[in-house]
Amino acid sequence: MAGFLWDPAFFIAMNPRGHWNSIYRLKNEREVSWFEPVSTVSLEMIEASGIVLETSVLDVGAGESRLVDGLLAKGLRHVALLDISVEALERTRARLGPAGRTITWIDADVAGEWSADPVDIWHDRAVFHFLTAPADRARYVRKLNELVKPHGTAIVATFALDGPEMCSGLPVVRYSPESLAAELGDDFALVESRRHVHTTPRGTTQSFQYVRFRRLR
Repeated sequence: MAGFLWDPAFFIAMNPRGHWNSIYRLKNEREVSWFEPVSTVSLEMIEASGIVLETSVLDVGAGESRLVDGLLAKGLRHVALLDISVEALERTRARLGPAGRTITWIDADVAGEWSADPVDIWHDRAVFHFLTAPADRARYVRKLNELVKPHGTAIVATFALDGPEMCSGLPVVRYSPESLAAELGDDFALVESRRHVHTTPRGTTQSFQYVRFRRLR
């Protein structure tokens, strides 16, 4: 078609599930830029929120993250993992083996239709910054308000203002603690923010902004 401009981000947006399944099908966990052997900052923020064995945690965009390994090692019994890629969830399930039997597995787009039990802690490392459409961010925040218990915790990590503008072929929205707090709304109070420079498996660096919020009511 004359004058047609190829926009890969548009076609990815039309089939995000296929895009992410393809990434996890073609690459192992150490070939994706977001891999980290230990989810140190996330675990520290979760611990700072105050946890007991009955604390419930939902990891949004869990992929093949090793965060779940750390949570299970702490003895947590109520952990749910959500990801748009069933390929990623199945690989995590295979890695965990029998330890994964206690996990709740949710194959869903966080900005789509899905359900889960209320949780004490909502954790998201590198999902929210992919939501470039205001309507998707609004659906995310509605689900956050629906599922986080009163006085519960939301931990959201995005690319910082000096972080990458693109990731995995998609544009992102970069945040400061203040702009992220504005997106989440008045029901969530900013408790702690921490900048983190992530080193990818290829040796490049990415600036992240981790923010911990407490639900006020």
